[in-house]
Amino acid sequence: MNRVLMVIMAAGVLIGGIDRILGNRRGYGAKFEEGFQFLGSTALSMAGMICLAPVIADVLGGAIIPLYRIIGVDPGMFGSLFAIDMGGYQLAKELAMDPLVGSYSGIVVSSIFGCTVVFTIPVGMGMVRKEDRVFFARGIMLGLASMPVGLAAGGILAEISLIECIRQNLPVFVLSLLLLLGLWKIPERMVRGFCVFAKGIHCLITIGLILGAVEYLCGYNPVKGMAPLTEAMEVVAGIGIVMLGSLPATEFLQRILKRPFQFLGKRAGMNAAGMTGLLAGAVSAIPAISMYQDMDERGKVVNAAFLVSATSILAAHMGFALSTEPELLGAMFGAKISGGVAAVLLAVVVENKTG
Repeated sequence: MNRVLMVIMAAGVLIGGIDRILGNRRGYGAKFEEGFQFLGSTALSMAGMICLAPVIADVLGGAIIPLYRIIGVDPGMFGSLFAIDMGGYQLAKELAMDPLVGSYSGIVVSSIFGCTVVFTIPVGMGMVRKEDRVFFARGIMLGLASMPVGLAAGGILAEISLIECIRQNLPVFVLSLLLLLGLWKIPERMVRGFCVFAKGIHCLITIGLILGAVEYLCGYNPVKGMAPLTEAMEVVAGIGIVMLGSLPATEFLQRILKRPFQFLGKRAGMNAAGMTGLLAGAVSAIPAISMYQDMDERGKVVNAAFLVSATSILAAHMGFALSTEPELLGAMFGAKISGGVAAVLLAVVVENKTG
């Protein structure tokens, strides 16, 4: 699967690059440029946390490692509480006792659960209109409820047994249940809490970026043990290269799937914006959420549910996996696709019953 995906990305690079040379006649050249322009925002959102990850692991290790051992879970699973591209992978690898579990936590679980907690929920709740938050929250709850399908599929593809996968994900399942209860019972408080949490992560990332840049420029850093900023930027550059191909390839995919998706949308009772949002969400949560006001109520719920597992599967998360552990790309892809499909099916069934 890895080889196939990389060939598809390379084809996207060729299509986008050639169209850019020809003056962006078909729009693929613009997507080629857009992919590379993601480098700045990607670096701002993750480079600082990559630099700080060894320090955070060292500080938290004294408490996290014994606690996780008591409950029979590899400490590397703690990294899954952060997004894959916001320190989750580095924390998982630093804390893991079993390298395979650390990779599974940092690549698969962080790209689903960690991304939902650190990015999708706070950003989504902040972007959607107040009257749409109930639909967004309901979708997130359905996405969390179907998330175990993706986590199990990813574990099996990473060559972890189903029983071991369930055991390692116990903290994730407990936290997911708490999130479900919170979004159901006290959604407004949850929104405020997530916004504060997101602000704290933003500040931490910026501090890491400042310290890494000062160390690079002056050779001095008061915080010992940080990863070099150049190491973080190497990961960012790898993501940027993948995005050169992924965005043109996704644009091509959206065009050829437009009519089939319209047909499926009618069968599922969703308008065109709701179906387009699913394709946009596979690239990034932000464009999908920005289309929220144009979706019907069912589309809003289905899209939020889909984002829990499947967001960024065709862009940043794929690029991160390829630049760090390409052998686990298939596991991540399988986890996000299966979790996303399960979420959409569950949301459609639930909405049919309640509608």
